[in-house]
Amino acid sequence: MDEVFRALADGSRRSLLDRLHARNGQTLNELCEGLDMTRQAVTKHLAILEQASLVTTFKHGREKLHYLNPVPIHQIGERWIKKFERGKLAALSDLKRQLEKRDE
Repeated sequence: MDEVFRALADGSRRSLLDRLHARNGQTLNELCEGLDMTRQAVTKHLAILEQASLVTTFKHGREKLHYLNPVPIHQIGERWIKKFERGKLAALSDLKRQLEKRDE
C-alpha cells in the first residue's frame, strides 16, 4: 500500500489516473495530448503507476494501451476510510458546509 500512497501523492499522476477514468484504454500519445509534460515525464509517471498496480497495460499490435486498475484505490477506501464510517464523515462535512454558509 505504500507504493499506492506514493504514486497518488503526485498531482501529475493523479491527473493521468483521472484521464484514464474518463476514457480507459489510451495509448501513450493519447495520454500526452494536452499535457504540459514531456513524453518522457509521462512515461516515468506511468511506470510508477504501473509499479503501484494503479495502471495496467495491454499490447494491441504495436500499441500499448493503458487501463486504470481501481482495486488498490478501493482497498485504501476499505482500510482507511470505511473504518471511520463514511456516513458520519458525510454528516460532519454537511454540517461544516452549513456552518460556513451561515457565517458568510
